[in-house]
Amino acid sequence: MRPIRLLPLVLFAAGAAHAQTAIDLPALIECRQGVSDFAALAPVVNDPLKAVALGWRPLPQGNLFMAEYQLNTPITVFGHRSDHVAMAGGTIIAILDLPDPRPLAKQLDLEVGYDADDKFMAGRELVSRDVNDAKTGEALIESVVLGVSNVKSHPGKTLAGCTYSLDQPAEGEAPAPPTAPSEPATTTPSIQTPPAAGV
Repeated sequence: MRPIRLLPLVLFAAGAAHAQTAIDLPALIECRQGVSDFAALAPVVNDPLKAVALGWRPLPQGNLFMAEYQLNTPITVFGHRSDHVAMAGGTIIAILDLPDPRPLAKQLDLEVGYDADDKFMAGRELVSRDVNDAKTGEALIESVVLGVSNVKSHPGKTLAGCTYSLDQPAEGEAPAPPTAPSEPATTTPSIQTPPAAGV
């Protein structure tokens, strides 16, 4: 599994247009969408009123690395119901009432990255494809990573969700021909450490 890069998420400018459409939250959490779909959530992080309009109630920040929300309507993800979600940088997760994250990680066929000292992290990259910025021509790598973990700030809970990112190719790495052009890219403020990577 390619290491998760803890870089600010580069979002497609087209995401602002997607924000006006319905957001499929379970699909985003289960890694069934792409970076441009995730970009529709950018206004939610920047404006609590937009979160409320979606039926998300901002919660007190129990973890410095993520913004948490209570959902007016619970969702079902990975076979479990939840009304508690969180965002951090390019990561969107559901906070599940599962005291042990290991069975879910095994069910999702994830690769264990760390398992010691009451801390567990597992993940698997589902998408890694080369794209070009339509405006600048810059080569980028779109990555979608499924992750399951736990965190001390939320004892007895399992964090499960997806990290979406656009990264520059590693130094000396020649990008493959892009599979699809992207829209012009912009950056948005993001938290550097996604909770799926462990806190």
